[in-house]
Amino acid sequence: MTDVASSPPPASVRAKDPHGPHRGFSQVLRELADSEHERISIGRILEAFGDRAFGALLLLFALPNALPMPPGTSAILGAPLFFIALQLMIGSQRLWLPRFITERSLKREDFRTLAAKVEPWVAKLERLLKPRAEVMTSYLADRFTGLACFVLALILVLPIPFGNMPPAIAISAFALGIIERDGVAIGVGWAATAASFAILAAFSTAIVKLIETFAQPVLSFFGF
Repeated sequence: MTDVASSPPPASVRAKDPHGPHRGFSQVLRELADSEHERISIGRILEAFGDRAFGALLLLFALPNALPMPPGTSAILGAPLFFIALQLMIGSQRLWLPRFITERSLKREDFRTLAAKVEPWVAKLERLLKPRAEVMTSYLADRFTGLACFVLALILVLPIPFGNMPPAIAISAFALGIIERDGVAIGVGWAATAASFAILAAFSTAIVKLIETFAQPVLSFFGF
């Protein structure tokens, strides 16, 4: 996702009423993949999802990290997650992304390949989602969801082997909950967040133990 689209759409999209009627995420993704545009830019995706831009972009950047992807993918896809999660956390009514992000694009064929990997998973999940447990999707709850996604995005970009998958799953669950106003999906996101922190803590403990194991002979040699 390194090339620049020739004429990207506006960098911000109004966050309208999330409870209004809408097409499914997988349907919009399919329409983008089947469009006649030679390139699909982030700005065009923003425009396509409109009132669901927060959840849609969180899902689009997080879900690929939950699937087997080439090394370095999390670092590339993680940067936009910071901007989106931060704005969700502070309660922004307009989702804004810097131009250097909105101008990034994929060839239509490459976008179709990505969409083909993501769409089947999302389509299955969409059949399970529905507006419920509204307390988990209230204005205040969304601020905490944004905070969790921001911290998870930080964890996601850390160079931990397979460590990007748990936070990616958590962010994806949060995103689906935001899109469909499904409090149960938000709850799954919080459970996955707890699992991500537990894995990070275990990995950190393992690193400390490893350092101590290798450092002890050196310290002993110098009389410590």
